[in-house]
Amino acid sequence: MVNALTLQELLLITNGQLLHQGHHPSVTAISTDSRKIYHGKQTLFVALKGFKVNGHDYLMDAFSKGVRTFIVENDKHISPLTDCTIIVVKSALEALQALAKWNRNQFSGVVIGITGSNGKTIIKEWLGQILASRFDIAKSPKSYNSQTGVPLSIFGIENHHKAAIIEAGISLPGEMAKLQTIIQPNIGIMTNIGTAHAEGFSSQAEKLHEKLLLFKDAQLIVYRKDHAAIHRALTDQFPSDRLVSWSDQPGGDYTLSTKKEKEGSKLTLIKPDLGLFTFHSHFTDEASLENLRHTIVAALVLGLSETQIQQSIPVLDTVEMRLTLKAGIHQCLLIDDTYNNDLAGLDIALEFLNSQRPKKRKILILSDLLQAGDKSSVYDSVSNLISHYQLDMVFAVGSDIGQLKAPPSCTVNFFRDTAHLLEKLPTYALQDDLILIKGARIFQFERVVDALQERIHGTVLEINLNALRKNFTFYKSLLKPSTKTMIMVKAFAYGGGATEIAHHLEQLKADYLAVAYTDEGVSLRQEKIKLPIMVLNPVQESFGNLIKYDLEPVVYSLSFFRQLGEYCQSNATTIKVHLDLDTGMHRLGFGEEDLEALGTLLHQFPALQIASLYTHLAGADEALHEGYSKRQLAQFQSMCSTIKGFLGYAPLMHALNSAGIVRYPAHQLDMVRLGIGLYGIEVNGLHENALQPVSVLKTTISQIKHLKKGDTVGYSRKGTMDHDGKIATIAIGYADGYDRRFSNGTGQVLINGQKAPVIGNICMDMTMIDVTGMNVHEGDEVIIYGHGLSLKEQAKAIGTIPYELLTNISSRVKRVYYLD
Repeated sequence: MVNALTLQELLLITNGQLLHQGHHPSVTAISTDSRKIYHGKQTLFVALKGFKVNGHDYLMDAFSKGVRTFIVENDKHISPLTDCTIIVVKSALEALQALAKWNRNQFSGVVIGITGSNGKTIIKEWLGQILASRFDIAKSPKSYNSQTGVPLSIFGIENHHKAAIIEAGISLPGEMAKLQTIIQPNIGIMTNIGTAHAEGFSSQAEKLHEKLLLFKDAQLIVYRKDHAAIHRALTDQFPSDRLVSWSDQPGGDYTLSTKKEKEGSKLTLIKPDLGLFTFHSHFTDEASLENLRHTIVAALVLGLSETQIQQSIPVLDTVEMRLTLKAGIHQCLLIDDTYNNDLAGLDIALEFLNSQRPKKRKILILSDLLQAGDKSSVYDSVSNLISHYQLDMVFAVGSDIGQLKAPPSCTVNFFRDTAHLLEKLPTYALQDDLILIKGARIFQFERVVDALQERIHGTVLEINLNALRKNFTFYKSLLKPSTKTMIMVKAFAYGGGATEIAHHLEQLKADYLAVAYTDEGVSLRQEKIKLPIMVLNPVQESFGNLIKYDLEPVVYSLSFFRQLGEYCQSNATTIKVHLDLDTGMHRLGFGEEDLEALGTLLHQFPALQIASLYTHLAGADEALHEGYSKRQLAQFQSMCSTIKGFLGYAPLMHALNSAGIVRYPAHQLDMVRLGIGLYGIEVNGLHENALQPVSVLKTTISQIKHLKKGDTVGYSRKGTMDHDGKIATIAIGYADGYDRRFSNGTGQVLINGQKAPVIGNICMDMTMIDVTGMNVHEGDEVIIYGHGLSLKEQAKAIGTIPYELLTNISSRVKRVYYLD
């Protein structure tokens, strides 16, 4: 929020009645979900009545998390809320919206409002990424664009932000007028008009008219002129000096034509002053190219230069925000997109499916498209998508989808409902397939996901690929455009799962990968990873696989250089290698005393092509070692000069790890090695707020027991209850990687936003925690590391480092990948 709210302001803004006044600190956060309360005393809980959930049923849950200020619609559930401030309003939703409008009016920065049928979230995310390199910005989380989502997005605007990007979605007439008064955009972006939410409007024209209400007071409106209906409506309703159009043909304010090339697209910009600029992107699909051009024009309107925009384009991602990758039965890979279902969303999801590593078949499980308008034309379009993405099989569920006529190359199986699909699914022998599951909520396709995903015990490691991308983007922003990135995916990608992360890094255009051992590199090659891969610890027995799988070993000694050289010589082959130079780590590597002999070997074995020269900084993560690190860097430069003299060519040079990228930006050289920072840990402590945790380790409560004071818990009776209370047994132990040093109160876990200490010794497969006084139930989710539990602080509690906790997570803990 921009400013804290006093009680008097709350009453005035909401037109509420003060039912009870307790201790009332200023409100700095507003919540409608009791599961997402982090600072209870400063939080106002608004009890919304939803279709399935009534916030009044969760007042005590919010109270247990420290909330003492509530907005309610009646006094039915408030008697247990002692020493609280209770405000009663006629409509909690209207009160929430009024508070959001107040917060918006406190903000003096620029607000960009985005609406349209498709592409809102993508454009918001992309524009946010581009602007974030220059400004401190706020934006809607995920797809928070509804009557409740928009207010919650507005509450994310704080006084340090320079701009805010808010998306607005509607499904009924009258909704946009309310959102307009909340968002009040200075600049508007109209994406397109399509079939989503068509059932709420009498015509496409009515829906378009409603959407354009968002821009009633906007100074500038960005849109694509080629969308004829949008162009007509805007020119009818707004003066020309408020409209900023773009087109792929001459005639718009900006011309942005596209030309698809072998590895992407070229976008040629002609500005109103006839200035020219060429953008380059790896996108080739039409939806992404349209979204990208909206983003470019909006960024230009906001004052960014073409060069600044181009710097961010290479790291923009294509994916929808709600897709989840899950391991399936029989080596299948599932893409869970059971959130919603419309034509544009299907296109995006299929694009994502198409970008995954190859499997035996590409399969779509699809329900009726309920929000689609004209059914026949919509299913014709679905058929075209099936053909375009070359699907092998479709499972079609519902009554309307029977109109689907798939191309001859695709087998379609029709089912009248989800129950019949589930009954027949085991007969289809799914094996090593890539399966997209996309359906409207009422079809309960989560049951399909449950049937097809690999069986897991209650512990999972969730990996947020968007957070990974954002961290990658942050580090890229610290580098010169010419600096290459080598990403460390050794040790199962720091516990995150090397294959999926490596595949994602290929999409992010990383330059190199690094693994510890040859078999790690072989596994990546077998999963179709094509990036160059450096092997840090090769052994003589692996020489054959290094050649076979095009892996690039590190050579660190004269004897190893000779062994590899003789192997290549006898097998009449060449190999790229990386020379490790020891400048002060004193672990592996050539010393200065080895250089003369190394020069002889370089001439003797030219089959070893030197891809890079590198060194390790021993103390880049601490300022006290700065003098030592700079001496290492100077020595490295000197050694590299000598070796280049032997070679007659210049290999890549690299010295900086994650910590070094931050601390020694002047020494980027040709490449940097990004490791722990990519996974959300900034070991210097200088930019922790710029990174996002990538992994969340979570489990569930298996059982709850009520114990008496003096009862003991666990092996060796190490845990003793010092009070009457209750414990919960959770489904994780040291065999899963939960370190035994967390035993006996050293460790804490998070349940429903509250911390609970470990009691007794951690067992092989289970851990007991003290949940006395907490409102928890069997089956509740428990966070071990992640949101609300800093991995860095957890590691510090047992005298170790985050690397150890991450890499110790057992392979039996299933990895789930998602995009928020």
